[in-house]
Amino acid sequence: MKQAMLIVNPSSGKEKGAEYTEYALETMKKMGYETELRETEGEGDAKDFAREACERRLDFIAAMGGDGTINEAINGIAEQEHRPLFGLIPLGTVNDFARALNIPLDPEAAISLMKQQHSRWTDVGKINDRYFINIVAVGALAEASFSTPVEQKTKLGPLAYIVEGVKKMKEKQPFELRVKHEEGVWEGEALLMLIALTNSVGGFETIAPEAKVNDGKLHVLIIKDMALPQFLLLLPKVMTGDLAESEQVVYLKVPEVDVSSTYEMIANVDGDEGDKLPVKVGNLKRHIEILVPKEEE
Repeated sequence: MKQAMLIVNPSSGKEKGAEYTEYALETMKKMGYETELRETEGEGDAKDFAREACERRLDFIAAMGGDGTINEAINGIAEQEHRPLFGLIPLGTVNDFARALNIPLDPEAAISLMKQQHSRWTDVGKINDRYFINIVAVGALAEASFSTPVEQKTKLGPLAYIVEGVKKMKEKQPFELRVKHEEGVWEGEALLMLIALTNSVGGFETIAPEAKVNDGKLHVLIIKDMALPQFLLLLPKVMTGDLAESEQVVYLKVPEVDVSSTYEMIANVDGDEGDKLPVKVGNLKRHIEILVPKEEE
């Protein structure tokens, strides 16, 4: 029988992990896997469990939790010699990676989906020595996402980021930015830089609508310094998918970038605090095989 590991964050999704664990184990058994269960207790556990599964050359890893748990699991798998088939069961507030892959946000439906055993190869982002699955962001507005209270995210969902972002925008903290890429260099004063790997950013699927999960590209959006009224005029463009068309936004589609600043800036990586600039960001094209709906090609 094939060997698998189920990684569960029991505190994700209002502690609903335990509610779906038994169904996930039953499903994986029907799929032909002998599965061992690992429950996370703290930061880094999901990464360690996934890394162990790779080293033991297991056939399949399923991870149940929010974007943070899924990010950790991917960090445990990326660039390993053996990378098992991966399945994700979303339990978080936003679930960007699941949205990008058209995986149902209902945990029971996502588990049932795995029975199809239909997969595709997807990109993984790399920033310095760690990995990401959705977004790298730089700027005071980006810092709002890892300062957004958990209660607010639970209550408002993706809108919580907009609320905190507008609060930060009132402080208006532009910074000097230098972005080196294969087509040249962009330098100037910016309010925010987004490096999107997928089309779902903070629950909005219209910020980088051209981004595909396996196109091998980073979708870089640099929002230039501007007055608050101009910035507020950009918000409708976020909803309509026209943000990249604005004269106040620089849009790049490149496989890698080197990002630096004379200011002390911290990159936000998939919603969590990451490395200080400078950073090197790249795309590991079609790096991990993931179970997805059959209609998702």
